[in-house]
Amino acid sequence: MAHLLQIDSSPRGDRSHSRRMTREFVEAWQQTHPHDTVTYRDVGRQPVPHVDEPWIVAAYTPEEQRTPELREALKVSDRLVDELIAADILVVGSPMYNFSVPSTFKAYIDQIVRIGRTFAIDYEDAEDPYKPLLKDKKMFVITARGSSGFGPGERYGHMNHQDPYMRVAFGFIGITDITFIHVENDEHSSESLAASIAAAQAQVAQLVAA
Repeated sequence: MAHLLQIDSSPRGDRSHSRRMTREFVEAWQQTHPHDTVTYRDVGRQPVPHVDEPWIVAAYTPEEQRTPELREALKVSDRLVDELIAADILVVGSPMYNFSVPSTFKAYIDQIVRIGRTFAIDYEDAEDPYKPLLKDKKMFVITARGSSGFGPGERYGHMNHQDPYMRVAFGFIGITDITFIHVENDEHSSESLAASIAAAQAQVAQLVAA
């Protein structure tokens, strides 16, 4: 039995394509795997706080030395990290904003990239001191974009800082098995958007079946 963590980062409601697709993905998954469980996190409409100075002080203070104030500074982060660690599969919805992820999702990433919890530092390893602490997790990312052509070698490929950023950020903590599903052309004709949605739905069906 697997545990899914579903994360939406769009501020839009019913008009959000990424929300629609994460919902369809999880519903299809539960039909195929009825005993699997799901935790839901909405950082688009219920944003998590940005990292601040008390957070930084607390994160780099040994746990046994943290004051009540420092423990409080990490309260949200601890809850988010616990959710992440408990998950076997992540299903993330992320619209592309200005060629990258929404600020709400960036704030989430800042909260879960935690020294001692999701990565460690081995100061004796001069070549690569940073060690990921998470393993054996799979991640599905569903993006929603106003246009198309953001793939490698395509006309806007050099402007795509969404996919590479997520690969680096989550790979840094040990999540490297990442599959992207793209809904594109939201700013173009309804026909091209509908075709992109249909292609994404077909990809979801194949991934769930596999």
